[in-house]
Amino acid sequence: MGVLQTTRNRFTGRKGRELREYLTAYAFIFPAIFLILVFGIFPVFFALYVSVHRWQLVRGDFRGLQNYLAAVDNLTYVGLFVLALLAFWWGFTSLRKFIGQARERGEPGIWLPAVPALVHTAALAAFFRWAYFQLPEFLDIAPKLRGLERTRELYVTLLREAFFAETVYPYWQTFSKVFLVGLVFGIAVLYLWRSRDNAQIQLRFTWIWLAFALGAALLYTTFNAIGDAYAVALETGEDPGIWPQLIMIGSGVLCLYASWRIWRTAEKQSSTMAFAFRIFASITLALGAVLLIIEIPTIIASGDPDLWEGLKVTFFFSAGTVPVQLTIALFLAVLLFQKLKGSEFFRILFFIPYITPAVASAAVFKQIFSNRASAPANVFLTSLGFESQVWLREPDGIFEILGNLMNVTVPAWAAGPSLALSVIILQSVWTYVGYNTVIYLAGLGNIPGELTEAAEIDGASKWNVFRYITFPLLSPTTYFLSLLGVIGTFKGFNTIWVMRDGAALGTTDPFSVVIFIEFFTKTRYGYASALSFVLFAIILSLTFINNKVQGARVFYG
Repeated sequence: MGVLQTTRNRFTGRKGRELREYLTAYAFIFPAIFLILVFGIFPVFFALYVSVHRWQLVRGDFRGLQNYLAAVDNLTYVGLFVLALLAFWWGFTSLRKFIGQARERGEPGIWLPAVPALVHTAALAAFFRWAYFQLPEFLDIAPKLRGLERTRELYVTLLREAFFAETVYPYWQTFSKVFLVGLVFGIAVLYLWRSRDNAQIQLRFTWIWLAFALGAALLYTTFNAIGDAYAVALETGEDPGIWPQLIMIGSGVLCLYASWRIWRTAEKQSSTMAFAFRIFASITLALGAVLLIIEIPTIIASGDPDLWEGLKVTFFFSAGTVPVQLTIALFLAVLLFQKLKGSEFFRILFFIPYITPAVASAAVFKQIFSNRASAPANVFLTSLGFESQVWLREPDGIFEILGNLMNVTVPAWAAGPSLALSVIILQSVWTYVGYNTVIYLAGLGNIPGELTEAAEIDGASKWNVFRYITFPLLSPTTYFLSLLGVIGTFKGFNTIWVMRDGAALGTTDPFSVVIFIEFFTKTRYGYASALSFVLFAIILSLTFINNKVQGARVFYG
């Protein structure tokens, strides 16, 4: 009876009302959290698990970083080292900011919740260690069922045996013990240190300790893998050249960062001499960075040629698609915003390609640019007096083809994207111009008309109004569309897969298609998973760079 009364008291009063609100909120979001964990977070970690194994239809031997080394060679060590530094940097800055905020609020004993948070971090580490060793036991259930009558009782028995396996169950016991200790410590701190945000503070400390632990684990993995590579090199008599490459590339990146920071401070200088000196210093550092980072092509030559060819195709696809479609979309949006007669009809007309099924539009473009002489594109070319082309089967670069038409020799490095890829770029621009136009129209509608009217009254021309008012106020829209466009081109697959054909196959396969071929055609699941994480790292890096370079110039009014 006393326990029941105590429970009722916890749910009464102001604190009881807050507790009920918290529990109700968590009850509502629990299904969404569960779905995200099962269908969002778990597949990512499982793909990471697959990427460190030799996995071809069935799970093979543990390979560690070998799949990543086969893809990008020694850049794997550079990437892991950078990730470790980023983890330490995030943990340190978060800790410093958190402690500073606590001091401003005058909260004593802020370090007390850090103790159970450290135990929570240890529990998470123990959980991941158990999951890593437990997963193979669960995956091996399927081979055990071969040749047996598959019943529910047999599956439950094998599942129980896998869970209580002697090589795995001790890890579960360790996790359970550490978790219970962390739970007891956490509840004890809740009672010892009375603070409204006690649970949130413990959670923030847990994330901080987890960042430090992740950084330490990545550093250990990096240097341990480098040590193993050197040991193998000593046995075979080869020179891996890892440390010189790491030092040169790392120094080049630091010089490039210093050059960017000096360039940013140059515009704040009042004197011409100081401005010129900083610009000269920035250019000098940038040139030095290029000379140091020039080591990367040597590493690229040692990696997977299909990967780097796919990355080059992806670069051409992104560079040829995003700027063109944004420029055309901005022009059409400004034109349609003038309230011209029939502008509503043209808005719908430009948006239709975006809502057209992607595979259908790709199939139509494939027929338009067929290699047949009767194809519409070839008929148009011959009517102008030019020779017909094979289009989607042409592997030569578009600038090389134009040079041949004008009897000009174009070097191999300036050949540009293949003619087949140019057709795919044209189809992508045709598809997404309408969508970007609609978004730009929405952005134009949010610009106050008083600004343009005041500028026109002061004598500003239409171009000056666009240059100094309209375009800067559209910078959030441009930033949003460019970010989506770059990420979309790096993930593009369906239309490219439909349109790729003939001898131009290698010149039209971006990174996503390379991953698809490795996974579904060559069934190299481990290597394909490693490539997917390489693509994820590239997209994340490009997003970060775009956020720093272009996001800093976004004007939100």
